[in-house]
Amino acid sequence: MNVVGFAGFSGSGKTMLVERLIPVMRSRGLRVSVVKHAHHRFDIDHPGKDTFRHREAGAFEVVVASSTRLALMREFEQPAQLSVHHLIAELYAGVDWVLVEGFKDSDLLKIEVWRAAFGKPARYPDDDFVVAVATDSPGQLPTPTGLPMLDVNNPEAVLDWLVSQGERFDYNPVNYQ
Repeated sequence: MNVVGFAGFSGSGKTMLVERLIPVMRSRGLRVSVVKHAHHRFDIDHPGKDTFRHREAGAFEVVVASSTRLALMREFEQPAQLSVHHLIAELYAGVDWVLVEGFKDSDLLKIEVWRAAFGKPARYPDDDFVVAVATDSPGQLPTPTGLPMLDVNNPEAVLDWLVSQGERFDYNPVNYQ
């Protein structure tokens, strides 16, 4: 499987780019998974639902499945900071690409999403894992770079670039142990 991260400040358009990439990838016959980091306490279940009630009763894990979906919820007894590699290990192995959003300090190769209008600094000058910049304003980058410039508004071109990189994004968990 291939793994690529998307880094950038909140509001820069990472989610929008990933959301637009997924159907383009699917249209080309690729199976895609996403790993997303949440900064705050979040919940995918709602009060009154059976799975919520099981978790509230103290279950460590609750797996719920239907003929079309499976969800695993795990409650940590102590706060845990899982690495992106722990989460990738939880995924189904039969995917072509994993798009990782929100692990900006990870040791994964990543595309930085940067917009001049947002007024935030760029990460690429200080992050050796940034291998390309997806932007709508390449002429306004704060620091010159030889990194590839990708059009953040053109998911087809972003995917073309990813595919052209061949095995560069091939994920080998042995490299991260």
